[in-house]
Parts: sequence; C-alpha cells; structure tokens
Amino acid sequence: MTATTQRHVLGLSGGRDSAALAVYMRSHHPELDITYFFTDTGKELPEVYDYLARLEGFLGKVILRLNPDRDFDFWLKQYNDFLPSPQTRWCTRQLKIRPFEKWVHRFIEAGETVYSYVAIRADESYREGYSSTREKLIVRLPFKEAGIDKAGVLDILDSAGLGLPRYYEWRSRSGCTFCFFQQKIEWVRLMEQHPSAFEEAKAYEKTALAHGSPFTWSDNESLEELSKPDRVAQIRREHEERLLRRRGRTIPNPLRSAIEPVDLDDLYGGQKACLACHK
Repeated sequence: MTATTQRHVLGLSGGRDSAALAVYMRSHHPELDITYFFTDTGKELPEVYDYLARLEGFLGKVILRLNPDRDFDFWLKQYNDFLPSPQTRWCTRQLKIRPFEKWVHRFIEAGETVYSYVAIRADESYREGYSSTREKLIVRLPFKEAGIDKAGVLDILDSAGLGLPRYYEWRSRSGCTFCFFQQKIEWVRLMEQHPSAFEEAKAYEKTALAHGSPFTWSDNESLEELSKPDRVAQIRREHEERLLRRRGRTIPNPLRSAIEPVDLDDLYGGQKACLACHK
C-alpha cells in the first residue's frame, strides 16, 4: 500500500487525553502526516477553544473544525424537545459522531484506508474506542499499546509545556457547557464561571420539561432548584466532605501536586462520559 492511499486522523475533544495523544504522535511518529480535527457543537466551553489554539501552536498545524450540518436546536426539535441523557445520548450521536462519519467516509469511498488514533489510556480497561463497521477505517489505540496511563498523560502535557486546560480548575471534562454528565458541584461552578451558559442550560431545561421530557440536566432536580442559595451551600459542603474523605485514603505522590483537580467521575463513581466528547 502506498502512502497516497493512506490517511491518518486524530480527533481532539479539547480534553487532556486527546491533547496528550496528539503531542505523543507528533513526537514518536513524525513520519505520519496526521490530520487533527475537532468536532465543534457550538456549545463548547470557551476554555476548550483557548486550549485548542495553544495545541495548534505546539503541533505547528491547524486543527480542522468539523461542524455539524444541523445544530443542537435542530436536533432538540427532532427529538420532541427531550433533553439528551446518559440513556439517550443523541447529542453525541448527531453532533459528534455523525459529522466525523460524514467527513471520513468520503475518503474511504475514494479508496483510501483511514487510520483513526483514539486516546484511550492503558488504565482504562472499561473503555472501548469508536467501533468501525468499515474495513478501511482502522482504529488504533497508541496509549494502550505503549502502556501509557493517566500519570503518563500528565507527564506528556507537562513536558510539552501545555499543562492542563484551564477548565480543569473547576471541571473534570471538556464538551458542551450543559453536558448531563456533570456532577452537581460542576453545575454550581458553571453557574459561577459562565453564568450565561448556565442560564441557557436552564432555558433548554424549562422548554424540555414543558414538552413532557422526563429528564433534567442533573439527576432528580432542575437547575432552578439546584441554583437556590441553600442548595448551593449544601452541594459545596457535601463535595468538600467527599473530597476530604478521598484525600484521606490517598497516598501522597511527592512528584505531583496535591491540589485539585481530582477527576470528579472517580470521586463520585459516576457513569463514564461519551468518548467522542471528553477524551
């Protein structure tokens, strides 16, 4: 197979792991002409765009933006104003996976073999990559193959001078501002960091509830209820108690800071988020 019949692509979410994989591939496989892409829903955190710009500077390449041909508001109407949820992840399917498939399949139809590099770490035995049904779309997991875990990812980003995206100061994931995988403390922090985005999420929720959606963004309570001062204080208090218990069970690593961020999914034992959005 000649080089002209191969294409190499790597999807970025604006998150830690996919950024580290881009750095890793540039350093360890400079012979590959990799196209880096980001599927932009239009509802991303502003910190995500900032980090992508910094990553472009390191890679020396423009990160291709893939934009859905239909936006979130269109698909919300198609799903009868029912909010996406862990049970029905139509946002990931329509705004992330669908644009990727539309883009990459044209190369396959032209006779190319496409290698897609996905940032699943060696310590993530529970995660699987994008499942390709096309013979000429081959998914590769370099971190698993090289035995690189979370600590290795942090080392890669530190060594490159990139560090973590700024949203890790208050949130444990990239993706849409109103992602339903957020923990309640993250909703509180979104309200403080990006109040307009929080208000937009509240508006979507009110519209959905008015049309009979069984889901709110956060389990068992609306954002209106969650944002009341007494409830905010309770969420903060419960989070600090949980964090103290976790740190009391953690053996300090002298080579790493003891300051947050702690992965909130690990702290709360929550469901694992969508691969296309949060890696």
